[in-house]
Amino acid sequence: MALCVVAFGTYGHTQAPPATDNVILITLDGARIEEMFGGMQLDILQSTLREGQKVEDSASYRRFWAESPQARREKLMPFFWKTLMAQHGSIAGNPAAGSAVRLGNHHRFSYPGYAEILLGEPHDDVINSNDPNRNPFTTVLETMRERLGVGPNRVATVASWANFNAIAEHSEGATFVNAGQEAMPGPEHGLLNTLQAETSVPWGDMRYDAFTFRVAMAQLASHRPRVLYLALGETDDWAHDGRYDRVLEAYARSDAYLAQLWAWLQSQPEYKGNTHILLTTDHGRGRTAKDWRDHGAKIEGAQDVWIAFASPAMERRGEWKAHAPLSTSQVAATLANWVGVDWNQMRPHAGRPIR
Repeated sequence: MALCVVAFGTYGHTQAPPATDNVILITLDGARIEEMFGGMQLDILQSTLREGQKVEDSASYRRFWAESPQARREKLMPFFWKTLMAQHGSIAGNPAAGSAVRLGNHHRFSYPGYAEILLGEPHDDVINSNDPNRNPFTTVLETMRERLGVGPNRVATVASWANFNAIAEHSEGATFVNAGQEAMPGPEHGLLNTLQAETSVPWGDMRYDAFTFRVAMAQLASHRPRVLYLALGETDDWAHDGRYDRVLEAYARSDAYLAQLWAWLQSQPEYKGNTHILLTTDHGRGRTAKDWRDHGAKIEGAQDVWIAFASPAMERRGEWKAHAPLSTSQVAATLANWVGVDWNQMRPHAGRPIR
């Protein structure tokens, strides 16, 4: 694959990638840069403990604490940092490295954040709530399916939040979407569907990420999608509930899912060596022990996010350093570019591909 590489993630024309290239987009809802780059935050954990409890006595401290930010993040997400980023990819967004990734939208909550990712530009005037209204614009997922000439099952969104039924596509049924507590179609998924239906969830429009991940893996195995979007949610849900211990566990589980997904991809000839992975988040959160649970237009820090890549088209490894800021509005064009689609030709005001 020939690439015109331009410093700091800007642009240039590329040759179309091989017809077998695949794309996987993964989002961790509301995953702060503080945990992604620094692991467990001691002040946040301390603020959630009962009065008089020593932080050193907590299970989260024993499991995730280390003296340096680098050691803590590797304890929290060992596969992501020691394998995926060290050997196969790179990540932008750590201010300590002179790296910044910011939202383009000003709402700083979920639907506008996900819409920006899938459209390549914010639409603050019309996408301004988390209500499950149908996306008013054609998403990059729908366009990739059309340009690739594949059936709906081969461009798949599997999400923990039920609202992805509205967010992921403008034309209902254009792609495969399984979100919230929906059952997986087909009798072969009977046990998975039964367990999901019998599991109580504290959030009405959500399901646990464990089910979302298993549904995504089932879709991969059954239909071999060219494009998969896996949207995990517990990093946000537990934060809103003030359960920092479970937020940390959600990061660690997500890391284990990444390891399982990567191992599976490497075992499959049609995915090994030609699958591009992009990971990011829909918004950040407050930076302090007083506001870490929250996000939104008035929460400082909620605009700061991160983007990670594990792509055969990108040679950079580890952390991005001292570069011009990136934006989540560049995600759509980046995904499309990986399968030979020029998103900016259709949406000239959208962010440009990151290279």
